Amino acid sequence: MSFVLPEGLAPEVYPLAWLVGRWRGTGEVAYPTIPRCDVVADVLVTHDGGPYLAWTATLRLAGDDRVWGTEQGFWRVPPDRPAGLPADRHPVELLLADPAGHLVLYAGEVGNGRIDLASDLVARTPDAAEVTAASRLYGLVEGELMWTWDIAAFGERLQSYASARMSRVE
Repeated sequence: MSFVLPEGLAPEVYPLAWLVGRWRGTGEVAYPTIPRCDVVADVLVTHDGGPYLAWTATLRLAGDDRVWGTEQGFWRVPPDRPAGLPADRHPVELLLADPAGHLVLYAGEVGNGRIDLASDLVARTPDAAEVTAASRLYGLVEGELMWTWDIAAFGERLQSYASARMSRVE
């Protein structure tokens, strides 16, 4: 399957070009303090020609369409390459905010259809749930977007919180 770069995409974000579009799929949320539930994941990744991608994601409970969580943010590929980073990988950053009162800055690597991220900063409003760390993995597997999200929250260690498998719908 060939891939065409989105028109007008800034060269700085070429390593992330495969994310651009609308994605939808199913997954689950489960954590020691949260009962397992099935979710529908909707993701929209856009660009306006600037050196970043815009991200909007929403998880809804399967079957009744209630919003479980939503987030908005920006992806960017920093110009400076860390020493020792393999030639087929690039540094990447993701800044996310959610209406539950969290702001998370992720840093990591992108390359070969895979993004590995770990939280560099987790900030929250005074009444937001305590989340102390997070990691995310995104992968393009046979044309589908696979996603996992681990968190350390509510006094628990870093562990699986949510995952989804999505297909491109636009």
